[in-house]
Amino acid sequence: MNTLYATLGVQSDATLDEIKLAYRRAAMKWHPDRNPGREAEAHAAFQQIRDAYSILSDAEQRQVYDDVFEREMRRWEAEQAAEEAEAREAQEAARRAAQEHYEKMVAIAMRFADDGHTRDVLFGVLLGRDCEADLAGRIADSVWALHESRRAVDKAGVAPSPGAAPAEAEKPVSAFETFWQGMFRFR
Repeated sequence: MNTLYATLGVQSDATLDEIKLAYRRAAMKWHPDRNPGREAEAHAAFQQIRDAYSILSDAEQRQVYDDVFEREMRRWEAEQAAEEAEAREAQEAARRAAQEHYEKMVAIAMRFADDGHTRDVLFGVLLGRDCEADLAGRIADSVWALHESRRAVDKAGVAPSPGAAPAEAEKPVSAFETFWQGMFRFR
């Protein structure tokens, strides 16, 4: 916000002599005759300087300006504070909504995992529930890993070591399957 004081380049508590000196300097700098090629810009700046000086050099007009400026600054600051508070409230509401959505998606994934569905089914269900793909993938991975670790604990009766792969269903493996898995690394 450009004030009349800023136009002349003085502080708001400047004396009349300081205002006169600042006016002379600014007038010399922005006089249209001293700015060839930039006459329109210089004329506008020179006019602002003259207007600022005419108000600030008159004690009564300066007092009125200071009072109005102070009142308007308080109003503007109050408006800014209200806008900032409104923006903070909107951000908090968006954060709460995102948290609620996340919790809802985790609950859905947990329910489907408890029903015995695979990680890919969890992922697909979450996508079908308007969950973003990245978030759906993270939730499906986490819930599936949790579900598999619980299943491993239930089967073995002990907790798996950290970083261990989820246990697969125990079934007898034939010699052919062992050979096949060793050669091609899949079932």
